Amino acid sequence: MAAAASAAATTAIAALWGTAATAIWLVSAMSALAASPSPGAPVGDPRSSGQGPGLVGDPAFALLAVIGIGVASVVATLAYVRVTGRKG
Repeated sequence: MAAAASAAATTAIAALWGTAATAIWLVSAMSALAASPSPGAPVGDPRSSGQGPGLVGDPAFALLAVIGIGVASVVATLAYVRVTGRKG
């Protein structure tokens, strides 16, 4: 009988602490600060200086990088298949 009462008291205390922690968390979440909704950035395209939208960076390098990653993945896949293939 005493064990059941002790378990019930422990459960009630845990529930109380959980409720208090949740309330504190919600109060602290309500006081979060956010940025101002008014626009503050200058008008224009931030990707390039004084020019309209266009290609930014080096497109040839990006294309070569994509092709290189593709070739490397094919080579790695073929090597894996070759090494782990069934013998027999």
